[in-house]
Parts: sequence; structure tokens; C-alpha cells
Amino acid sequence: MERIKIAIVDDHKLVSKAIENMISFNPRFQVVMNCYNGEDFLKQLEHRKTFPEVVLMDINMPRKNGIETTMEITKNYPDLKVIALTMEDNESTIIGMLKAGAKGYLLKDMSPDILFDAINIVHEKGIFYTDIVTQSLLKIKTEAKENQEINSSLKERETQFIKLACSELTYKEIAEQMCVSPRTIDGYRDSIFAKLNVKTRVGIVLYAIKHDLC
Repeated sequence: MERIKIAIVDDHKLVSKAIENMISFNPRFQVVMNCYNGEDFLKQLEHRKTFPEVVLMDINMPRKNGIETTMEITKNYPDLKVIALTMEDNESTIIGMLKAGAKGYLLKDMSPDILFDAINIVHEKGIFYTDIVTQSLLKIKTEAKENQEINSSLKERETQFIKLACSELTYKEIAEQMCVSPRTIDGYRDSIFAKLNVKTRVGIVLYAIKHDLC
């Protein structure tokens, strides 16, 4: 039976070595790379002829963290499957890794059996969900649905106003650019405040940046 090729990316050398030793006892797996940060890992990948199949990725690392590294892997090496293996259990970090392309998310205090199951399942089926990941995915889907509803409710002229609001133009100058009266601009602004649930122009700009509207 051909063993699953695994890479470990973790800046804690004792931890990464312990994980490597634990994995090496399992005849199903073979550790082919062990790197101490994302930048080193990506550089080594450029010169390899044989790639790992599953990458165990820490998140908080110097030079290039786990989210940044996973984003590059997803873009440039889509066949590599990343499993986050970390002590970070806060929701924003989980969502960040999943959005970057991670196929699983495990905490370092999990049992070896869970890690082995995760590697096997990600290798065979492409994704491994624990309860903590499922909850975060539900939030991602809810946010995506809400954002889609907001975006679809914006009229074309309101979207145009949002883009202009990201500039240094005054509301009067925006009215001139859009060839409407200042009163009409006030109407666009108030409508957008209500739809986006914001109260200031800064709130509009933050929304626009988040959704690539400016």
C-alpha cells in the first residue's frame, strides 16, 4: 500500500518533531517535509519533484502565517490538501483558514486517532469537519446569504454612490458627478444607511472595502 505523503509546517520545533514521530509510527503515512514557517515551505515546494498530499499547517508563524500560506497553496498548488493543526480555537481564525482553503481544522490537543482519521478522510474525500468547523461554516453561509441579499437589494445608482463615497469627493461633488440634485444624494445615502445598517460614511466605505466595491 502506498503511503500518504505528509508535510508539517510548524514553527515550534519540538511540537513539529513530536507530530512527525507520532505520524511515522502509522504505516499509512510518510512525512516528506517538515518546515518551520510558511515562507520556507513554499520555497521548498518550488524545487520538489514529489509533492506532499496532505499538509498539517500551524497558524501563528513568523515570516508567513498559516492563513497566508494556505491561500498561496490553494492558488498555486490546488491538489495539496491543508489541515489546520493549531491551538487557535477562536472563530475568526477558523473562518479565516476555511476561507483560505483549508480542508480541515484540528486543535493540537486532539487524540492521535482523530488526527489519523482526519488525514485519511481529507486524502480520500477532500474535507474533514469537526463540530467546531461545522459551526463556523454555518456562520460563513449565513453571512454570505446576508451579504448576497444586501448586494441584490442595492440599486445600480446606489452602488455607484457607494463607489463615489469611497473617494474624497464631498456629497455635493458626488451629486455633480452623478448629475442629480444634493437632495437625491441624501436619499441614496439614507437608503444605503438603512440597507447596510451603518450610520456614517465611514461605515459605507468599510462595507465597500470588504465587498470589493471600491
